[in-house]
Amino acid sequence: MATEQPSQTQQDNFVFHPYNVMLYLMLFGLSALFLSLTISYIYTRVTMNVPPVQLPWLFLLNTVILLGSSYTMILAKRCYLSDHTEGYMNNLKYTIGLSVLFMAMQSVAWYWLFSHNIALNTSTTTAYLYLISFVHLAHVIGGLPFLINFYRTAKKRMVDPVTVLVYFSDPEKRLKLRLLTVYWHFLDLLWIYLVLFFGVNYLI
Repeated sequence: MATEQPSQTQQDNFVFHPYNVMLYLMLFGLSALFLSLTISYIYTRVTMNVPPVQLPWLFLLNTVILLGSSYTMILAKRCYLSDHTEGYMNNLKYTIGLSVLFMAMQSVAWYWLFSHNIALNTSTTTAYLYLISFVHLAHVIGGLPFLINFYRTAKKRMVDPVTVLVYFSDPEKRLKLRLLTVYWHFLDLLWIYLVLFFGVNYLI
């Protein structure tokens, strides 16, 4: 066991692994996209003298929900590393549930905006709010199938002590789980940045 651990660690931290490269290239692209959108928002406000848009309180609630999903992903990874089958499965389920809840509550937040006469065409800054929050939601939706696939694969393969051992000792599974966790934390931090960005813009 002592001789296997270094090789697994090396596999997990291998910077030029194709999965690592693809993920970090995607995160770089997403960072550039949202940075461009927020800079465009500021440019539009300054040049067109458009009033800022006020975030509905549901956006703050959604922040708490996303933080919860990141926390359960951390717990799922810990359970995986400690070979805790039940905890691993449960926390994957919790993460899926919180992600679906976030998507549902984001729809409610948009409905709240519409019901308060803050539609997509109300102002340019309002259009940016809808666009940016929709693009973020799209990436949550895009990551959800991978999360569901992790849960379904674990439920299908971990049926007895032998298959559990094989599943938890798979270095590729370990690497994919780590990368999925990084992706989920990135979406969480990105959402916090967006909420703070719109909040600060409303105050100044």
